[in-house]
Amino acid sequence: MDGSQRDRRFAWIALFARGTLGLLFFMVGWEKVFRMGPVGHARRLFVEPYAETWIPSALLWAFGTAIPVFELAAGALLLVGLGVRQVAIGVGALLLLVTYGHLLVEPFFDVTTHIFPRLVLVFVVLALHEHDPWRLETRLERR
Repeated sequence: MDGSQRDRRFAWIALFARGTLGLLFFMVGWEKVFRMGPVGHARRLFVEPYAETWIPSALLWAFGTAIPVFELAAGALLLVGLGVRQVAIGVGALLLLVTYGHLLVEPFFDVTTHIFPRLVLVFVVLALHEHDPWRLETRLERR
């Protein structure tokens, strides 16, 4: 296989990983922002479940209301291909935070259902984002 065939293969892998990760975060962000509402999300998934932990209530409210907006924005940015490296790092940090939270309440929490698959996509996006010619930032760089 010559270099151009390998580059095209990496381009498709990068596009599909970025698109899938973007859709996953955009759609869950949409649901949390526009259906649950950031305050409802914070109350239901942060404040109530973690009230008996060491985490201060103000921090639970802050993260609980900010995360849906971050997920929506991160998903949109990944879908169009802007700030892909930085957004993927942010999404990876969010997954680390969410993993800690789940394990704090349930030490044997199964990370294989939604955390691990997203983390694998983050790895692929970080490894191959420069091979993705369909990123908006690639098109802007060419100008």
